[in-house]
Amino acid sequence: MVMRKGIEINGALNLIKPPGLTSHDVVYRVRRLTGIRKVGHTGTLDPAAAGVLPLMCGHSTRLVEYLDNGWKSYRAEILLGINTDTDDSEGDIVTCGDASKITEADCIKAASTMIGEIDQCPPNHSAVWINGVRAYDLARKGRDFAALSRKVQVKSIVSTSFTSGKYPRWVVDITCGRGTYIRSIARDLGDKLGVGGTLAFLLRTSVGGFTLATAMSIEELGEMWREKGIECVMSPDIGLDIFPSVEISPDVRWRWTHGAPITVEPEEGTFKVYISGEFAGLARVKDHKSTPIVNMMPSTSRIDVDI
Repeated sequence: MVMRKGIEINGALNLIKPPGLTSHDVVYRVRRLTGIRKVGHTGTLDPAAAGVLPLMCGHSTRLVEYLDNGWKSYRAEILLGINTDTDDSEGDIVTCGDASKITEADCIKAASTMIGEIDQCPPNHSAVWINGVRAYDLARKGRDFAALSRKVQVKSIVSTSFTSGKYPRWVVDITCGRGTYIRSIARDLGDKLGVGGTLAFLLRTSVGGFTLATAMSIEELGEMWREKGIECVMSPDIGLDIFPSVEISPDVRWRWTHGAPITVEPEEGTFKVYISGEFAGLARVKDHKSTPIVNMMPSTSRIDVDI
């Protein structure tokens, strides 16, 4: 199925980012492959990392900031006994030493102090802003600086395997919130154990409801796009599992599409809105009145609609 260039499509694509590409590289390739004009990714992955990278297309790009607020899950391999200047295997070794005394039980105990809302300092080689300049730009220039710590949410750190030795390797499943650096978790775990630590490999396994099970490679997308075209596109609400949902009557569709308040049962909060089972967008509810904050439905005629 051949699609014309510059098409406007609304929805989501669940991609697997391979190691070696930036998140923007994936966006660029998908734009060229599909001809979709407007594509944006949710939650940047480091170039060395792999895994789930949901892409929002068309009007769905308005949902990116809300999708990024949800839980993300990772499988991480932490190498103990070594510190690098980037807090991962891409950097230069700063310190190293024998960590053979460390056990899996030691790791689990140390990690238990890193659950919940914690203060975390981002890696020096990261995209955080320092006085208007990216931290990685300052680091590459050899500038002295300290990235400010910030509050992040770590929901769980679960051990999956442990390999002992001079430089033990601990594989864990981590679920965390927005802005959490897994590299920083590896570094801080090593500091707590007194031996140093760095991130050896990272695979993101889910972003909200987008999982590896439903993700496809860029090559797979190319094949499916030629055969099915826009049938590859998913509903973007899959990634909004942190928000409850509310159904509104088709009779008030006109009011919804034109931003007018609608009376709903919930009293307060942010909700996914559905009309006849179709995802309509996100609404903010206060005093049982919902107001669209992201409208995914086209405007409709007011004819024969009782408002």
